[in-house]
Amino acid sequence: LNVGRVMTPTLALIVQREAEIGAFRPEAFYTVNLRCGDFAAVSEKFKEKAEADALAAACAGQPVTVRTVQRTEKTENAPRLYDLTALQREANRSLGYTAQQTLDYLQALYEKKLCTYPRTDSRFLTDDLGSSVPELVAVAAVICETTAPEGVNARQVCDSRKVSDHHAILPTASAGKADTSVLPLGEREILRLVAGQLLRAVSDAHRYAETTVTLECGGTEFTAKGKTVLDTGWKRYLAQEKRDAALPELSEGQVLDCAEAAVKEGKTTPPKHYTEDTLLSAMETAGKEDMPEEAERKGLGTPATRAAVIEKLVNSGFVERKGKQLFPTKNGINLVCVLPEQITSPAMTAEWENTLMEIERGNADADTFLLSLIHISEP
Repeated sequence: LNVGRVMTPTLALIVQREAEIGAFRPEAFYTVNLRCGDFAAVSEKFKEKAEADALAAACAGQPVTVRTVQRTEKTENAPRLYDLTALQREANRSLGYTAQQTLDYLQALYEKKLCTYPRTDSRFLTDDLGSSVPELVAVAAVICETTAPEGVNARQVCDSRKVSDHHAILPTASAGKADTSVLPLGEREILRLVAGQLLRAVSDAHRYAETTVTLECGGTEFTAKGKTVLDTGWKRYLAQEKRDAALPELSEGQVLDCAEAAVKEGKTTPPKHYTEDTLLSAMETAGKEDMPEEAERKGLGTPATRAAVIEKLVNSGFVERKGKQLFPTKNGINLVCVLPEQITSPAMTAEWENTLMEIERGNADADTFLLSLIHISEP
């Protein structure tokens, strides 16, 4: 059986999630929803339906009093540019591509000189590229068949201190002159994702006002929330933006009519099966708490190797894909069960990564490290 210091703890993540789902037992809960004209307010959750029924009966046809109105202006800053892992996650989430497919499409775009180097873990540009950002933004607008933002905030995507070997993924200047309609669909869609992220990353922040209202009816508190967009900002470049409804103008002490008081049943939901999007995120953060702050390499694998690790798990028969979801096979579960916890834990990989870095810097001895590996492998 194949056992690898990255592959095995990654498989263990998937097996552990399957065990959590298998052990989960849904629990019912009940809420009372008040309909007050154009908006609804909801009560706290009740475990017993009888409690919710009693409250609904007490509220039916009764006045609803506004107790507090709190309005808070909030800001969502523009997202960062894509590194490989972030792009793979988004492509899996929105397009259903596997991590390997995304890497293959991006590699093809790189070889055609339409995208910059793909295997990067940086989400910023070096400061010297700042002057070229407006030109690349214009290219991105052409690719996405839209208009560029009025003000290009190049400074928020440039920070040399946060760039390691390669800067974030960008469309190249030549991509604006290329006929992208002749590209294979996968390459075209990945190029549009990269271009769209550049447009979002240099745009203004998204600003909105969030209103939270507490109301009282039948001696019980209810809550309603609404949102009003003040400045769309970078979200104008989202394909589909989910918008929360705005609340009407309300004031403290105002009395409203309760048009309806209805009991709604819900159930607690189990953890979700991993997709490549969520697994890549888990790999990126696994074992971080076991790594020293100054460690350069964290998580399981690197942006360049994570897709290959997932493919190897599938090809080895330890994991299978069903749509976007990843499931452990019987062999995968058995392998994790028979291996010692030390090998399946991300902590071991974190420790090894740190030791290898110390060897590189001359602060640790390679022979001592090799001897420790022999001890692990001994029965």
